[in-house]
Amino acid sequence: MRELKLTVGGDHPTTLQNFLSGQEGVSKRLLTKLKRQENGMTRGGVLIRSIDTVYPGDEIILRFEDSGALEPNPELNIPIAFENDRLVIFNKPAGVPVHPSIKHQGDTLGNYFAFLFPDLTFRPVNRLDKDTSGLCIVAKDAHAASLLQGSCHKVYYAAVEGTPPESGQIDAPIARQQESIILRCVRDDGQPSLTIYKRLKTGNSYSLMEVRPETGRTHQIRVHFAHIGHPLAGDDMYGGSLADIPRQALHCGRITFPDPTGGSNMTVTSELPEDISTLFQAD
Repeated sequence: MRELKLTVGGDHPTTLQNFLSGQEGVSKRLLTKLKRQENGMTRGGVLIRSIDTVYPGDEIILRFEDSGALEPNPELNIPIAFENDRLVIFNKPAGVPVHPSIKHQGDTLGNYFAFLFPDLTFRPVNRLDKDTSGLCIVAKDAHAASLLQGSCHKVYYAAVEGTPPESGQIDAPIARQQESIILRCVRDDGQPSLTIYKRLKTGNSYSLMEVRPETGRTHQIRVHFAHIGHPLAGDDMYGGSLADIPRQALHCGRITFPDPTGGSNMTVTSELPEDISTLFQAD
C-alpha cells in the first residue's frame, strides 16, 4: 500500500475533486481507484469524499495499491542518473528495451525496475527505442506519472551523415509506412511533426546535432533526418550506414521536468556515450 501526502494550496476553499484534479493533476483513473479503496482519501485520519470541501492548509492523505507484475532482473545493472521519492531517471544503455515484448522477456528496463522497486508499478514517462541510449524517466506512482506526462522537455544528440544546415527545423508529417507496423515515413496524410535542430560539430563524415522534437512521433528524429538527406549514423532502417557504429547514433542527453515533490523545474543531463563520441575523436 502506498501513501501520498498532499497539502491544499490556494486562498479559497474548494472541493477535494477540484483540488486533486485541478491543482495536483490526479488522473480520473487514479481518482476512481481512490474512491473504491478503503480509506483511500483521508483528512486528519477521517475519510473524506471527492465532493467534500477542503481548505487551504488541509493535509490530504491518499492510499492506494501500487504493485507491479514484471519479473525482476538484478543482472542488468542500469545506471541511475537521478532519483527522489516520486521518480527515478535511468541512463539507459543502447540495446536495452524499455518494455518487455515477444522477443524480449526479462531483459528490459521494466525488469530491472521491478528488481529495484518490487512494490511499484513500472510507469515510464518517456520511451526510448531499444537502440537509443540516454535518459528515461519512470514515475513511482500514478499521480507523479500524470503530472509528468506531456511536461518533460527532452534534448537529443545525434550523429548524422553529411553536413546539414547550421540550424533549422524539419516540419514534415509522419505516417506509418504501408504494410509495416514498425517503419514510419514522411507523407502528406501523416501526423504533424516538428523537429528543431542545431549543428554542434562537423567531422569528415558526420555532424553532431542537438535535436529538440516538438512532437513525439515514433522514430521522429530518425525519419526527419533521413527525409532531408542526412540519416543517422548506424540507422540502416532509414538509410544510415553501419560502417562506424552498429546502432542508430541517437542519445537522449538532457531532460527538464516539473519536480513532483513540489519543487521547481529540474534538469538532468547525460554525457554522450563512447560509441557516438568516438565518431568525432579522429577529427
